Amino acid sequence: MHVSPESLRSAAAERLAALKGVDLKPKDRMAIPMQEMPAQDPMERSHNMSEVALGYFAEQAQLEAMRCLQCKNAPCMSGCPVSIRIPDFLKAAAETRFDDAVEIIRENSLLPAVCGRVCPQEVQCQLPCTLGKVLKDVNQSVAIGRVERYVADLQREQGRQGVPEVKPDTGKKVAVIGSGPASITVAADVRREGHAVTMFEAFHKPGGVLIYGIPEFRLPKEIVKNEIDTLVGMGVEVKTNFVVGRTRKIKDLLEEDGFDAVFIGSGAGLPRFMDIPGENLVGVFSANEYLTRSNLMKSYDVKRAHTPMYNSKKVAVLGGGNVAMDAARTAVRLGAQEVHLVYRRTEKEMPARVEEVGHAREEGVKFHMLRNAIRILGDDQDRVTAMECLRYELGEPDDSGRRRPVPIKGSEFMMEVDTVIVAIGNGSNPLISQTTEGLEVNRWGNIVVDEATGKSSINNIYAGGDIVLGAATVILAMGEGRRCAAAINHQLADG
Repeated sequence: MHVSPESLRSAAAERLAALKGVDLKPKDRMAIPMQEMPAQDPMERSHNMSEVALGYFAEQAQLEAMRCLQCKNAPCMSGCPVSIRIPDFLKAAAETRFDDAVEIIRENSLLPAVCGRVCPQEVQCQLPCTLGKVLKDVNQSVAIGRVERYVADLQREQGRQGVPEVKPDTGKKVAVIGSGPASITVAADVRREGHAVTMFEAFHKPGGVLIYGIPEFRLPKEIVKNEIDTLVGMGVEVKTNFVVGRTRKIKDLLEEDGFDAVFIGSGAGLPRFMDIPGENLVGVFSANEYLTRSNLMKSYDVKRAHTPMYNSKKVAVLGGGNVAMDAARTAVRLGAQEVHLVYRRTEKEMPARVEEVGHAREEGVKFHMLRNAIRILGDDQDRVTAMECLRYELGEPDDSGRRRPVPIKGSEFMMEVDTVIVAIGNGSNPLISQTTEGLEVNRWGNIVVDEATGKSSINNIYAGGDIVLGAATVILAMGEGRRCAAAINHQLADG
């Protein structure tokens, strides 16, 4: 049931008034209910690209922060890839010192407004939260990300977000390939030390997966632009439409263009397919292409966009991660009459965030668990008309720790669809490894690096984020970026 934003604000204000002047003990903090995120009505948001989650009101942010038990051992920090001082920023927010709260976050993270929206806090900082453990429900942990989003948004909206201080010029130059979360982090940390930084982006807009991969209704692009503007304000040069490996090779950057170090943060943008009959039919898309057309090329804006979007009535999305949810929810907004999500395990095994699964259901996406496609069928014009599927049951756990889906013999059935979106993950684009002699990669095409420093098999070349980890989270990519930046800064200081 949808609760109006004003009702949520009113309830929070009443609770705050009742707690005024109370010296809160742990039992008092545990009695404060988790604050629900205000959101657009499902019937309205399924027809627009505006952000679904509207963000906390000040009263909610303060009240949620007051739920923190201020544990001395701060277990939440162990789940944060960049080690934000979480209890300290929550204490500041509970005391309505919102500027102090966001500055504590920015000590370790340049992207609080982004991470507050898209990071899977329930499997990171909120998983070890003491409150969640006491209440025996991780979904009742302190909503750390929601408070993080509030304080970051407030500072930005009030025009008080400053530009990080930069040390005097060192005469050293660093090339950053890609402009996603890992690259943004490296560019900021290296530039802070006074080194010149040039960021090379293959697309016509910087931001990496934050721009082309995550829909507007989850992450407004103006927020990403704001973070890129901060880098430019620090003196980082951003070059778009620059494909490293084609426009220039890494060897050229180091030997001819005078760069002292290179960071590769080119992400995991090579879509995987299922290798089943019919994947070459008209109406079959990788989620990567489908989302890029909508997010980066704005194909949903049919009156102004130059990039067309396939006209779909019945859509099947194959996969169970956040990308699958993004694709399914985008298809709803693009006018599909039916959107079906097909996943070969159960909902319990789905890697997508619980919040995103819930939003998809509210918006009318139909879920088909323990099912998977084995063949896609087309008409005499090679356009998709149907999909043959197989039913599964769960067997023993596989290498991921999840129970392996086992096909049920003779359980084939047909599903009438005109569009199939494959969202089963991405691999690493081989262009850089193919054009950089001596760069070691593993069997999946990910660059092999030293875990402590991010240094590759070639001197002066570092790598981090999805190009190393495979498709991962924003905050994990940022953690990789921090390690690489520290190693680059150390190398340049010594050299």
